[in-house]
Amino acid sequence: MKAADSAKPVGIEVSLAIAEAVKLAEAEVVAAYPITPQTHIVEHLSDLVANGELNAEYVPVESEQSAMSACMGSSAAGARTFTATSSQGLIYMAEMVFIAPMMRLPIVMAVANRAISAPLNIWNDHSDVMSIRDCGWIQIFAENGQEATDMSIISFRIAEDKNVMMPVILNLDGFTLSHFIEPILFPEQDKVRQYLPPYVTDHKLDVKKPMSMGLLGGPEYFTEAKKAANDALLASKPYVTKAFDEFAKIFGRQYKLVESYRTEDAETIIVSMGSISETAMVAVDEMRAAGEKVGLVRLRLWRPFPVEELRAAIGGAKYLAVVDRHFTPGFPEGPVATEIRALMYHEENRPRISNFLLGLGGRDVPRNHFQYIVERAKEIGSTGRQGHFEMVGVNE
Repeated sequence: MKAADSAKPVGIEVSLAIAEAVKLAEAEVVAAYPITPQTHIVEHLSDLVANGELNAEYVPVESEQSAMSACMGSSAAGARTFTATSSQGLIYMAEMVFIAPMMRLPIVMAVANRAISAPLNIWNDHSDVMSIRDCGWIQIFAENGQEATDMSIISFRIAEDKNVMMPVILNLDGFTLSHFIEPILFPEQDKVRQYLPPYVTDHKLDVKKPMSMGLLGGPEYFTEAKKAANDALLASKPYVTKAFDEFAKIFGRQYKLVESYRTEDAETIIVSMGSISETAMVAVDEMRAAGEKVGLVRLRLWRPFPVEELRAAIGGAKYLAVVDRHFTPGFPEGPVATEIRALMYHEENRPRISNFLLGLGGRDVPRNHFQYIVERAKEIGSTGRQGHFEMVGVNE
């Protein structure tokens, strides 16, 4: 990310900054149910609506499932719609989450990523969003407060593009990002309106022009409907890039689907997502200073998976140390590593891929963990082995 704003940064909790960004996006309906650690987002939005700063319908629902149901109704009626959730709340909401993309409803949802019970844990990892990774939504990961703020606005632009019309999940790490106070550059309202015009759709529920949505799909239609939704999700990728590029033209901060750090001559590349990436960058700097040829690749777009961009970013490496914040019980690998291994399988000179589980349930990830996984990736890779999986920091 490259910042070029002239406005003075504001020190603010990231959750509150997201709510302020939703206000700048002029959301029209907010469906809200509290669950740690996303509660501050919807609490602040309730304040903004109550004091007249945001002209929106605030719907305090009785559950997360009801929150997504309300979102689908408001979006189907043509309103710019936002909600937020986390962990068990996302699981409770899951029944409705899978329906929204099939109905092509451009809802934006912030997910403050948190571990799923049991045991009960309110701290960060990626097990909540990975449990619904096949839900059909566009999915983005933010790694700091500025990105989370900007992506809240960008997500509406992506979702509502007439060539997309798909819901978007904005992932931010719970507590380690959501509850931190950071200096944030807030876009000016008139520039946001220039970037994000009012939401208008021709396909909406209207009592004057009755129509039905979400009807029964029998065997003769179901496969075709699923294929159409998947085709739309895959086809959204260039419009995600377009939204990033147009944001950069107006606000001076450029985002990419996949971002590389010090990878030009790297023999070993770490692959990560989310706020953990900033710790990884510091570790890379330290290893570089010690003469280690190491770099970092960060995934910002998780769905649709950025196949070509990621392949180009990691293709020159000898070894990959893929970081997962969730693992697949019963299978010796995490979801990010599994997809990267499949992506690179047919490459003639594919790197040796090792997979490391870090920070499960909010466990600290110090810089030396990244130094460790680089050494292990080289050690395992030099033997010619593929498929190494390791939980780092167990019983420390």
